[in-house]
Amino acid sequence: MVTKLVQKHPLKGTQTIEIIDDTVNVQIKLPFKKEESLTVMLTVLNQEPVISKSRLEFTSRVNNEALLSLFLDKPNAKEFNAFVALLKQKIQEEFSAFAGLKTGTSSGLEGNVFEEPPTFDEPDTARTAKNKEITAEGVEEAINMLREHLGGEEIGPFLTALESLKSNPQSDESLSQVLNEFHALGSTQGAILTYAPYIATLLSDDPFSF
Repeated sequence: MVTKLVQKHPLKGTQTIEIIDDTVNVQIKLPFKKEESLTVMLTVLNQEPVISKSRLEFTSRVNNEALLSLFLDKPNAKEFNAFVALLKQKIQEEFSAFAGLKTGTSSGLEGNVFEEPPTFDEPDTARTAKNKEITAEGVEEAINMLREHLGGEEIGPFLTALESLKSNPQSDESLSQVLNEFHALGSTQGAILTYAPYIATLLSDDPFSF
């Protein structure tokens, strides 16, 4: 089982991608630059990657922004394919667990393992705080992570909305404001879900509506 992939590129340095529990960790070493690191929750990734030039990219379920990018067939095709197959499997398992489903059951996922989630008839799409398990502690942790990694200027209105929700986790009005501000963030959504995965629990009552 290949849970760690080390990829070297003559111009773009070395990146190490490792699957650890419900996350994938990336460390990037660029020539003459400080080492970079990134952690992505598996639940926020689309299971089917896309090819972009010489890279294979796993995108966000929310806005299809590339969150994880691999060099194609490096270090070799066999090791690369084994890692990608395991990563796709782990993404499916983690998302099924997040959605309250059992992997391999026939409840709508049979024959659809590596495809988009199935469409259910007349789903309940009401976004209310009362049928979510929102906690002030979870919201506060998300706020702290976002302030630490993204600062407050670019996402100021979103942080303000989160502060309001933290004060009253059962407020539908506060939750609605959080959702509105999140969708206004555009390309920053991917970074927010990466550094504060708790936000994913606020986005919808039904995880499939990502």
